[in-house]
Amino acid sequence: MDSTLPGATSAASAARRRRRLTHRIRDGLRDLSVQLALLNHQIGMHLDLRDTDLECLDLISRYGPIGPTALAKRAGMHPATLTGVLDRLERGNWVVRTPNPTDRRAVLVQVVKERADEVTYLLSGLNTAVDGICAEYDDDQLVLIADFLLRTARAGRIATDELADS
Repeated sequence: MDSTLPGATSAASAARRRRRLTHRIRDGLRDLSVQLALLNHQIGMHLDLRDTDLECLDLISRYGPIGPTALAKRAGMHPATLTGVLDRLERGNWVVRTPNPTDRRAVLVQVVKERADEVTYLLSGLNTAVDGICAEYDDDQLVLIADFLLRTARAGRIATDELADS
């Protein structure tokens, strides 16, 4: 009788389980991506903003004040396309362009706080739900989840950059 068979079966079973779990995670991330895109679209409709404008507004809110070139890179947009987005956001009083204090030839873009509060209000349902979900996990689990999400987002940025460069 082969004594390695039970161990091999156990290892194969563990490998199958691992593949299934990884597949569930990828499916969950895809579902999350779709749901967030749909939510952003609804928010944009409520605020009369295009999806791309809302994405740029979020980037400016998170990384601003930011220069248009850096924003174009983060958004994966051609600078000329971004100029149109910034013009629309500025006309809607969502952002302001201010002189860059370290380079008088350049500008920085920043969010108008009062307008950003409108987006925060529309995200309150999701934020409340996420707070409730997080309350079901202990601190160590939340550290693990946060690390996973940050590393997954980084992997997404790298994959995006690689496709953009090819």
